Amino acid sequence: MSDEDRRRELGSNEGPVEEEIEESFDRIVTEGAQRLHRTWRTVLITGFFGGLEVGLGVMAYLAVEHSTGNRLLAGLAFGSGFIALLLAKSELFTEGFLVPIAAVAARQARFGQLLRLWLGTLLANLVGGWCFMWLVMQAFPDWAPTVIESARHFAEAPPTLQSFCLAILGGSTITLMTRMQQGTESVPAKIVAAVAGGFLLSGLPLFHSVLDSLLIFGALHAGASFGYGAWLGWFAYTALFNVLGGLLLVTALRLLRSKELLSERRARAS
Repeated sequence: MSDEDRRRELGSNEGPVEEEIEESFDRIVTEGAQRLHRTWRTVLITGFFGGLEVGLGVMAYLAVEHSTGNRLLAGLAFGSGFIALLLAKSELFTEGFLVPIAAVAARQARFGQLLRLWLGTLLANLVGGWCFMWLVMQAFPDWAPTVIESARHFAEAPPTLQSFCLAILGGSTITLMTRMQQGTESVPAKIVAAVAGGFLLSGLPLFHSVLDSLLIFGALHAGASFGYGAWLGWFAYTALFNVLGGLLLVTALRLLRSKELLSERRARAS
């Protein structure tokens, strides 16, 4: 008896993989296809809300860091932003590295729709985040030294190997967080994944093109000495390596793990 035959005998699923993996794969592909078939208007509005709602996490982060000076505690507070994203059903650009790509790989949507989702969500995230951080800095002007110092860590980071690795880890961490949330139907478990992801991204801190852009926007609203050019230089390489981290360290390996399921989906779509 082969290992595969033995696995089928021991398990409850006659398919090519374990039942839990197949159910999770089906959820990922179905949700990805739905997201990719949104209109431009829906993509932009959902992304704008994503920028606003993750801004709640940035606001919580700044409140704790301003009061305690402890970045790790502030990272725990940041998880509130990911909880808002989860429960309010909005979206970040970096959440699009696994779920929509799985749908494209399964031929449930086209590559052009993926590009529309990525570009529209990213632009709307940044616009929504910029607006939210303007409100935050008007409401809490005494946070200005805190946000400027926090943002300087990113805005003035040179494009070195360390910076690239921080961005790769940032992309892979949030993509894994997405996979963890798709792997369960338990809302408490999804919230735990959100808090853990927020802590790792903000508490360490890793480089994340959208989240850290909000900190930089807040610093710019507060009168930081660096300008939008510094942000753009940092953002360009961070976004690229976020994508690489999410695709290479998580998405590609997960799709390889589910290659039999992908083949079945492609055959049904033909």
